[in-house]
Amino acid sequence: MQKQIAKRGSRMHRVIVSSPGRADFLNTHQDYKGLPVVPVAINLRMYLYGETTSDRRFHVRSLDLEGRGEPSTDSFAIGVNSMVGGKFFGDYLRGVVNVLVKRGLAEKIGGMRVTIKSDIPIGSGLSSSAALEVGFAYLLNVTYGLGLSRRDLAEIAFAAENEEAGIPCGRLDQYGVSYGGIIVLECRPPYRVETLPFRDLTFAIIDSGIRHSTADIHPKRQEEINRALRALMEDPDVPGSLKALLGYRFDEPLWEKIDEDQLEDHLAKLDETARKRIIFTIRMQRWTEFALKILRGGTIGRSEAKNMLGEERWRRISDAPIHERKYMIIGEVMNEQHSLLRDLYDVSLPRLDEICSAALDAGAYGAKISGAGMGGSIIALVKDEEHGRKVINACLEANAREGWVSKVSGGVRLESDPKQLEDWLPKNNISATA
Repeated sequence: MQKQIAKRGSRMHRVIVSSPGRADFLNTHQDYKGLPVVPVAINLRMYLYGETTSDRRFHVRSLDLEGRGEPSTDSFAIGVNSMVGGKFFGDYLRGVVNVLVKRGLAEKIGGMRVTIKSDIPIGSGLSSSAALEVGFAYLLNVTYGLGLSRRDLAEIAFAAENEEAGIPCGRLDQYGVSYGGIIVLECRPPYRVETLPFRDLTFAIIDSGIRHSTADIHPKRQEEINRALRALMEDPDVPGSLKALLGYRFDEPLWEKIDEDQLEDHLAKLDETARKRIIFTIRMQRWTEFALKILRGGTIGRSEAKNMLGEERWRRISDAPIHERKYMIIGEVMNEQHSLLRDLYDVSLPRLDEICSAALDAGAYGAKISGAGMGGSIIALVKDEEHGRKVINACLEANAREGWVSKVSGGVRLESDPKQLEDWLPKNNISATA
């Protein structure tokens, strides 16, 4: 992606890169099932300031964690490093180095002193960990001329979190951060990326203030789906043609080819939790396909819209100005997906529901959980920046922690002037050598 900037034995170089936060726009909790997901990059960004060093070690400091009184420094060698554990931030960086070493790139990289400062709140469902992984991989890429593509960066970051740090995540976050914009990520190999043309969207991003962890949520839902699939596969009444579309593990079924009506009689035999997880997966995919027709620049026929939205909602949209109708439909899809996350996936909380309701009462087109749920952030579709601020104020009155208005942002990038962030860098982190 960038030409080589630093070489072994050359004078010290300073490099700054930034990576965006990611809001989980559509098809939440579907990436690890192999279904397409639609992330959007937002204006909140993480900055990584790197200085090359003569040793073959990384010395890392997070100013945000330091300000919170949490473990904020790490030092590790260029090699296959062990994980510290306990959700330590340095494990994500160690994971990136481990992946690069295992891919035969150890001799191409050198040591660095890295200082991190971020606008992205930690544990807010806005992909702070993916921004850290992708940003660090890109910092090494531009500094040492590794020649990595955006896809390479996303895959390295995914392997760092999933395989090295042991967090059972999908690829949504890493690809969303690396590519930026609004993309459709196909979550089965070869993981195709489609950049969507409809980008004239403004969002209010609201941090609930409730901290969550993907590591605490994903494994439980995956096992619940596995339990449901085992019951269906072992049910002699389920026809072989339907079993051919299913499987025993959450990422095996061809979910997009399964009709809920086909499963109705068989789902009735499952326990309530298992049944809800299967229905959630099928309905989320159906609503996402509906919204993508607009985001791909197409139109939706009246009969299809009425069938999906219902007579009352469609009548209200039809009465609105023409230029607003697409936004209203996308907003209704967001509302529907939040309801599915709340009612069929059990990852919402009363306070999250109250914040979504406050956003809608303030005129947002739609609002839903962003990320794994049980805390984190809400993403709301709004008319413009002024309207976004109004929505945020309403959410703050509903006990949200803070909020930001965001247009669609770009992916990980090299910042042109490494000295631009020296005002926040601690003086002892800045070498006198230019």
